[in-house]
Amino acid sequence: MIVLSLAEIAAIVGGRLHRTDGTAEVTGSVEFDTREVTPGGLFIALPGAKVDGHDFAAQAVESGAVAVLAAREVDAPAVIVPPLEAGEGHERAFALVSDKDGAGAAVLAALAKIARHVIQKLAGDHLTVVGVTGSAGKTSTKDIIAQLLEPLGPTVAPPGSFNNELGHPWTALRADDSTRQLVLELSARGPGHIAELAAIAPPRIGVVLNVGTAHVGEFGSREGIAKGKGELVEALPSAEDGGVAVLNLDDPYVAAMASRTKARVVFVGESESAQVRAADITLDGEARASFRLVTPSGEAPVKLPLYGEHQVANALSAAAVALEMGSTVEEVAARLSSLERRSERRMEVTTRADGVTVLNDSFNASPESMRAALKALASMSANRRSWAVLGVMGDLGENSVEAHDGIGRLVVRLNIDKLVVIGQAAAATHQGAQQEGSWGEESVLVPDVEAAIALLHDQLRAGDVVLVKASKAAALWRVADAVLASPVVAPSPSQERSNGGDA
Repeated sequence: MIVLSLAEIAAIVGGRLHRTDGTAEVTGSVEFDTREVTPGGLFIALPGAKVDGHDFAAQAVESGAVAVLAAREVDAPAVIVPPLEAGEGHERAFALVSDKDGAGAAVLAALAKIARHVIQKLAGDHLTVVGVTGSAGKTSTKDIIAQLLEPLGPTVAPPGSFNNELGHPWTALRADDSTRQLVLELSARGPGHIAELAAIAPPRIGVVLNVGTAHVGEFGSREGIAKGKGELVEALPSAEDGGVAVLNLDDPYVAAMASRTKARVVFVGESESAQVRAADITLDGEARASFRLVTPSGEAPVKLPLYGEHQVANALSAAAVALEMGSTVEEVAARLSSLERRSERRMEVTTRADGVTVLNDSFNASPESMRAALKALASMSANRRSWAVLGVMGDLGENSVEAHDGIGRLVVRLNIDKLVVIGQAAAATHQGAQQEGSWGEESVLVPDVEAAIALLHDQLRAGDVVLVKASKAAALWRVADAVLASPVVAPSPSQERSNGGDA
């Protein structure tokens, strides 16, 4: 963050100073967790479901914070933010901070104003803001873009999925005078959310990956989701001012957004009409894709080290951004071929000593990402027994039963050997598998994580492949962690016979 005095911050947010004359300067990071406070930082006091950050104001200052951004007076130097005016429309912020009196939402609104001020100060030829949205793949693509841009200069990107009213400005405030690229992920649970986030850190380049059915319960329809995601391209500057919209031509909802922006449009995809496209896609035995990266300025071979064919589309969007920023096709292809996974619990592949492989994709789930993960499991499990351990997909509204049923049927069609469905909320997945043709104990519905762990402990064999996936609220990473912590098992007699020639 650029250096700001407390008096400047109070003026930016329209607040007042408390226990300070305002001359002290914030020279460190902005944090909402006292454990992360650094000397010279600013502590953000947010009320949560269990604790209230206002109660930790003195502790934050003792840890080095210059002051606290707060909604009420605290026992430490602070900038007290004004209450929100009626009708300001921060419903999602209210829900985010478990906040009944509006204090937390007021603090988040003030945080957004500070971030907006900082980005305005940094805006110009030396800082490019890249925004990424879509129903699935945002975090993976954000990570890929960051890795492609880092060789071009100091790059800031959020850890994990910091993509809402808290994580978005928090990430933007990581930028300083040395930052050349700021990569931001924009999420939405309703109309107007992406527009609000884009106003905090206005992007010059916007990437829209896909329009699926995640959060259809909040948007009402897939068309509503497309309208919400398209708020990103509407926020871009004109082509004359350097605006660029990177759109997935293979998704008709995304391709149609070209008419909603004044920015120059770059289409990506497998279609021959895309300016940046993938040709001759193949998968290896671990579901890692290779392809030819084809662009107007040339082509080059790519071998992705990431798991799942769906990563090709993510890589193409990232490649388009890097090419717009001045990288060559050869540089982009080389960097794509040496990517690393940066965010936890997203296609995280780990193999035990006995050959049991766990595909931990448990951070979140939508019908689209669930299908992609199941296809990756099917590709990885040739000649190996496969398990799909699945939980609920949230925010699907009235489409929930149909969506879960469809996933269960896909498991059968992909010839996944074992399906373990956790919880009644996901029971339609089990029912769909049964209706599609599963029999006996191929598909099992268990009540909770503990039951799933017990089942896997009893039935897993050496060499099996296990996918674990559900929406974040289900916390199914506990299953993946338990499987990886379990003792190795001996191979079955059939496996010993089939592997005997390799000794």
